[in-house]
Amino acid sequence: MKIPVLVLSSAFVLSSCGSGSATNPTTTIPSTTTVAVTTPTAVTQNLTVTPSVRLGLLNAAAAFHGLPASDYTGLLAAKTYYAFDPSTDRYYAAAGLVPKPSSYKAQVGTQDDGAYNLFTRRSNTSTWTVFNDGLGGVQGAICPLVIPATVLKVWHWTAHSCYPGP
Repeated sequence: MKIPVLVLSSAFVLSSCGSGSATNPTTTIPSTTTVAVTTPTAVTQNLTVTPSVRLGLLNAAAAFHGLPASDYTGLLAAKTYYAFDPSTDRYYAAAGLVPKPSSYKAQVGTQDDGAYNLFTRRSNTSTWTVFNDGLGGVQGAICPLVIPATVLKVWHWTAHSCYPGP
């Protein structure tokens, strides 16, 4: 009990010290203001297909189809897409293969299953997972990969689709 008494006594003694003014000293406590802090939300980005990305997709798709990348001349330019979705921490891509005229197997493969592929990979790896979507443009076909709506939006694809429009 001695401590509270000493504290009160000290407070009383200190409050009586000062300028000698007759007015009682007052303490102003500022009101608390709540400030809303917004953190920018990461958005899905439609990305440019660089030569190294193009090569990575071509190599992954060719291996998936059991052929060397040299059996293809590249990817269909008008049907190649690439994006990053921060909510899934994944890159997504879609591309059609262009077979070399000299590769019978590549030509048959692109004819029979369309050779349209969907790709995904985590941001911390360079390895693409490939999904064959040769029938993606056919009415009623089931997509082998669910592409996030935000990716479909930046690619300008129809909702719930897995193949670019006509």
